[in-house]
Amino acid sequence: MAQPGAVDESADNGVNSVAASAPIASGSSDCSHGFFSRLASAYREDANPAPSDPNAPAPARRGLDSPFSSAPFPSAEWQLGGVDYAIGVPNENSQYPLERALACTPLGHWMQDNRIEVYGWVNPSANLSSSNFNAYPLSYATRPNRVEFDQFLVRVERLPDTVQTDHIDWGFHFDNLYGYDYHYTTSKGVFSNQLLNNPNPNQPIAANAGVSGKVYGDDPMIWYVDMYIPSIAQGMQITAGRFLSLPDIEAQFAPQNYLLTHSILYTTDAYTNIGVLTTTKLSDNWTVQLGVHSGDDVAPWNKASTASLQACVRWVSDSNNDMLYPCVESYNGRKQTYNNLQEFVLTWGHRFTPNVHMLTEGYRIYVNDQPGLPPGQAAQIGVVNYFNVELDPANMISFRNEWVKDEQGQRTGYATRYVSTTLGMTHWVNQNLEIRPEIRYEHSLDVPAYDNGTKSTQKTLLVDAIFHF
Repeated sequence: MAQPGAVDESADNGVNSVAASAPIASGSSDCSHGFFSRLASAYREDANPAPSDPNAPAPARRGLDSPFSSAPFPSAEWQLGGVDYAIGVPNENSQYPLERALACTPLGHWMQDNRIEVYGWVNPSANLSSSNFNAYPLSYATRPNRVEFDQFLVRVERLPDTVQTDHIDWGFHFDNLYGYDYHYTTSKGVFSNQLLNNPNPNQPIAANAGVSGKVYGDDPMIWYVDMYIPSIAQGMQITAGRFLSLPDIEAQFAPQNYLLTHSILYTTDAYTNIGVLTTTKLSDNWTVQLGVHSGDDVAPWNKASTASLQACVRWVSDSNNDMLYPCVESYNGRKQTYNNLQEFVLTWGHRFTPNVHMLTEGYRIYVNDQPGLPPGQAAQIGVVNYFNVELDPANMISFRNEWVKDEQGQRTGYATRYVSTTLGMTHWVNQNLEIRPEIRYEHSLDVPAYDNGTKSTQKTLLVDAIFHF
């Protein structure tokens, strides 16, 4: 979940360039060349960037400095779900090759004049697993021992300017995702027939997650509009539409994660909400979020929806070394279907140095009186820790450990406790290409819960690539 976000939207939007301040060379901006020639020139320029100017002024900012470097980390900011950037943080997206190639066209001029951006990425992966049939609850690489096409994402957005305080501003955000990962992001009632009308009858829903449905599908994952009102407190942003669920260290989108795979905690909680969210900056230290949505991963026009409340508070210390983010992601107290959760999350972040930080998340999620289970709360609890180290401006490593207890087997298909350990690296070849190798070990403590319930342990080697355009 998110947070892509957010995108998490608690993370920044994908990547800030390894050489973000490098000037655009003449090849991609030479309008005497055709579109594809300019596009190729943009990639060549990014592969051999000009030296950055150490004296170039930093973008205006209203608040604490960014605590991290991005790249190599997936975000330069402490997490804050449901929004592209925290209020007061400038848009620091790199200008990717597609936008630069479009700049000479009438469409490109119009987009620049109106601060509209278009970019995206392609994300394939490969894995080797000790499982043969089903790697769940590992995600997203649920199909073992294969090359997978995970994500092809196109993003169009206009970010409101929340640094300024003299006028109301607006924005919008649209993401369309195609690939295998739609198995996890799909919201019931939004093209969900691709997944739900193609079941695998040999497995229960939870145990079969990620392997039923069409192999590759399309999900219009994110679509919302923003209004920024600077006169309320130190700024309020109102978001209406489909946005990433608020808590979580991890995000739905590949570039916004420390690791290739996701924790079990993330795999089994909420992904997106459709509703209205307010994000209000009270001070440089405190931000409050309040919202209402139609239930986790379900559209308001679907009969399974139910009005749900959410509320989060983010606190950042004056030193910028600590962050707390308690969150009620979804609460309504009613009987639930599989994905309409009651979810309570707490995240703590600590920065040891600008190059080393740690993120720890704990949660309790449950559904009430689900048919087929004993009356009461079918709950899952867990905790995950990320330890992240910047090796140099192009390389980082992340070490993740977690413990999860699925008390009734409602989330994973097996009533058991899980532990997992993952070590991965992100290498930035240049600002348009990142490679992420990873090794993962996981174990079910109480019953065999891997490979369709035949194994207690699973070991996986993986690698993916993220190609930005």
